[in-house]
Amino acid sequence: MHALFPEADKLSQTVIGAAIEVHRLKGPGLIESIYEKCLMRELSLQNLRAVNQRMVRIEYKGFVFEEPLRFDVLVEECLLLELKSVQEVLPIHKAQLLSYMKLLNIPVGLLINFHEMKLVDGIHRMILPGANQ
Repeated sequence: MHALFPEADKLSQTVIGAAIEVHRLKGPGLIESIYEKCLMRELSLQNLRAVNQRMVRIEYKGFVFEEPLRFDVLVEECLLLELKSVQEVLPIHKAQLLSYMKLLNIPVGLLINFHEMKLVDGIHRMILPGANQ
């Protein structure tokens, strides 16, 4: 089991609640950056640490470099959020979240689509392969 999985698993419920609060107050149909800023504020109000970008060490066939990775939100160093405001969540959106989770070694990710009328219909939870075993 991934060392951060239990914490991330528990934290996901709190973060979903924070996202629901943002959606309740702002409603669907806005651009992603508005939801991101509002969610960052909501997480801060709940005393949760959240960041938007990090330098990541990349290795490819012996070539190692650092690259700034622009993900949406990383909460408490263990839960990665990909925020969307789209008509339909596509497989590429899930693939992007999973790729970021692999690069950062984060066990749990949430893809949250704020475009839905009822936010719970737009939440997709992803687990890094093997993280919960």
